[in-house]
Amino acid sequence: MGFWELVVIFVVGLIVLGPERMPVAIRTVTRWIRTVKSYANAVKAEVNEELRVHELHNNLKKAERQGMENLSPEIQQSVSELQKAADSVRHSYQKPTDTPKDNERS
Repeated sequence: MGFWELVVIFVVGLIVLGPERMPVAIRTVTRWIRTVKSYANAVKAEVNEELRVHELHNNLKKAERQGMENLSPEIQQSVSELQKAADSVRHSYQKPTDTPKDNERS
């Protein structure tokens, strides 16, 4: 919206709502705009993450078709990123190794 459109909206709002209720209406509309923007940013981030996961999945399929040999740097990076993610998941589910008790001596 341009400057003059905002001026017209402000004047119409001032006439319809009056000077007492206009600040409250502006705050309410501002809050709505912030809420919509935050939802839009959240959806955008989620879509970007899904696209990234889809790209990693496609690169992994390409790597499997090539037998994990002579991979392009992009595909090699995707494979190593997926391996790191798998290792972090695997480590979080492993049971800790048995450690000697404090009262036992070697």
